[in-house]
Amino acid sequence: MTGFLRVDKTRIVDEEGKQVVLRGAGLGGWMTMENFISGYPGCEFQIREALAEVLGRQKSEYFFDKFLEHFFGEPDAAFFKSLGLNCIRIAVNYRHFEDDMNPRVLKPEGFKHLDRAVAACAKHGIYTIIDMHTAPGGQNGGWHSDAGTHIANFWIHKDFQDRLVWLWTEIAKHYKDEKWIAGYNPMNEPADPQHSGLVNFYDRVYAAIASVDPNHMLFLDGNTYATDFSGFPDDAGTRWPHAAYAIHDYSVYGFPDAPEPYARTEEQRRRMRRSYEKKRAWMDERGLCVWNGEWGPVYAREEYEGDARDEINDRRYNVLQDQLELYAKDGLSWSIWLYKDIGFQGMVYVSRDTPYMKLFRDFLLKKYRLAVDSWGADDKFVRDVYRPIVQLIKDNTPDEEHRKLYPFPVWTVEGRVARLARCMLLSEFLVKEWAEHFRGMSEEQLDELAQSFSFENCLKRDGLNKVLREHAQLTGSA
Repeated sequence: MTGFLRVDKTRIVDEEGKQVVLRGAGLGGWMTMENFISGYPGCEFQIREALAEVLGRQKSEYFFDKFLEHFFGEPDAAFFKSLGLNCIRIAVNYRHFEDDMNPRVLKPEGFKHLDRAVAACAKHGIYTIIDMHTAPGGQNGGWHSDAGTHIANFWIHKDFQDRLVWLWTEIAKHYKDEKWIAGYNPMNEPADPQHSGLVNFYDRVYAAIASVDPNHMLFLDGNTYATDFSGFPDDAGTRWPHAAYAIHDYSVYGFPDAPEPYARTEEQRRRMRRSYEKKRAWMDERGLCVWNGEWGPVYAREEYEGDARDEINDRRYNVLQDQLELYAKDGLSWSIWLYKDIGFQGMVYVSRDTPYMKLFRDFLLKKYRLAVDSWGADDKFVRDVYRPIVQLIKDNTPDEEHRKLYPFPVWTVEGRVARLARCMLLSEFLVKEWAEHFRGMSEEQLDELAQSFSFENCLKRDGLNKVLREHAQLTGSA
């Protein structure tokens, strides 16, 4: 590898103009922690504050630093490369680089672990994409925006926007000469109710990055959780010539609330294909480059789904395989979600025999039973508790159009109630309980807990990795 990647019409190419298909995964739950990935309730900022109350600021920061140290290292990169994959999308939280109470002052320690990950990947011939998974104020109403609210305040406060443009300028300055960075993903899953705010932000951030780093391409997510490009300008190809356009192509058949078990029927395949084609249609009509920044099923676990685990997961692996076949036909670059977690979706996952998983075993079962995580939740134990709230809203909002609050249809009435009442309100009452598990621990014990996330203490999801490895071999990317 001798040069930077760039966009050539519908393709990503290297310095010599040869097409490069990026096949990889998201490194989530690391520099942007997420509840279902690491086993805590609520948002990252909430558990950081709660742990500081229990341990004191110094000890809590020690734990989180050790967590970052152990979660991703060179053994992870080596294993990743062994599967024939060539790109990792690294999700980062803006808070690593800037403090809300001290805005526009760069925290140089924010690059400590990110630099290490980029270097480890480069050593093994793996590209990286820097993904801003959270934005000041929250770019959407999800837990992964780490804002603690369903209102995406980023779009209604210009100062939040100014700060993120400033931060991207600093990140681009830092990495402008790093050829193993494929590019920058300026915002994960924006949800701008007006649509125009996102276009204005992309105009600003594109120009700001180009002013200090003309080398790296950008990956621009569609609006409404990377699904909607209808508000994008028709001149996008000339307006942002060095950009690919990111969809997130999660199939309904990869989740517990699927309409029926995936049996690879002609109708199910048609629905899967149609969903994918609909997401990318705007770019295809204009001859623009498409990148699938997130996709992939979640998986059953023996401690929760019991004897049904293997049957469920075999169906999910079929979903995975059939999506890959669609992508291969189009030469699509993709990044599956996700590389590592505690056992729900990752290619590798923390062993149940580690100190962390033993400590939180009962708490994780409680979380599962209460369905306090939004992502892939099975609410069968609490569905009847929240159903009256949904019915109350419907009974008192007879006009169906008035129920279609943005970001409908991504959030239905049922989904909105689940996110606000269950995944925000209920989860925040569990935050202190999570933190209390750490009370009285020494730094040695905290380090031992953090080591639970290291590669040597993880198990491999063989079914998932087998599909990825075989796909890499069939497409000549291994």
